[in-house]
Amino acid sequence: MSVLSDLFDTIQARKLEGSGESWTAKLLAKGPEKCAEKFGEEAVEAIIEAVKNDKQALTSEAADVLYHLLVMLASRDVSFADVEAELARRQGISGLAEKASRPAN
Repeated sequence: MSVLSDLFDTIQARKLEGSGESWTAKLLAKGPEKCAEKFGEEAVEAIIEAVKNDKQALTSEAADVLYHLLVMLASRDVSFADVEAELARRQGISGLAEKASRPAN
């Protein structure tokens, strides 16, 4: 198990508990839209630290981004295993080729 996989399992447990006794449970109780909004806020904060070239702050913000991404996934019932499987499917494929293979919007 990886740290991210373990974290996702903890997030899922908090979701099932639904007690509101944790930040995760409280955030999930606010719904998927709030989870997505929080993920976006954290992503912007990470971008700011990257532009400022503050390695320590970027490291901290990156951890926040990953956590909130996992919460957002859990809020929409997307499993971490599904994301890992999608990454595995893309492994060894050129990023340009993979993007070209996607259906046009």
